[in-house]
Amino acid sequence: MRTAVYAGSFDPPTNGHLWMIERGLEMFDRLIVAIGNNPAKSYSFTVEERLELLRASTGCPERLEIAHFDNRYLVDYAKKMDASYVLRGIRSPNDYEYERVMRHINADMAPEITTVFLMPPRDIAEVSSNMIKGLTGPRGWEDTVRRYVPKAVFEALAARGGAM
Repeated sequence: MRTAVYAGSFDPPTNGHLWMIERGLEMFDRLIVAIGNNPAKSYSFTVEERLELLRASTGCPERLEIAHFDNRYLVDYAKKMDASYVLRGIRSPNDYEYERVMRHINADMAPEITTVFLMPPRDIAEVSSNMIKGLTGPRGWEDTVRRYVPKAVFEALAARGGAM
């Protein structure tokens, strides 16, 4: 069984994340979408809220697992979950450089784990959680943000009045 882990902060999940999840389900028998918790980061949504937003946004097909992990390297988590692949998205040259370095470090720690890179289509290539947070709040933010996030995420943002 080909199992992959797609990890990130998902704060909040975007349409770009959904695209990655859909492609991952096409490529792998089992996909684990895992929220990694970085204690050095400040988050807008709790881990529990992000887990619920991912579940609501994906519908949780049978071969998809939504999880989180703390205080461990991604490749160690992948090994624990019997995954042979790590799925990563590349939106820009900066992403590529960062992910290239991480791929090599991960291979040093766990050569049995293969990193697979995907590049999203142009219409969502610039979408990031940080971008969504930056767009949310000013008058009229709803019309702009609505096109970049799943319905459940938009509703959660609207329930907060756009405050991030």
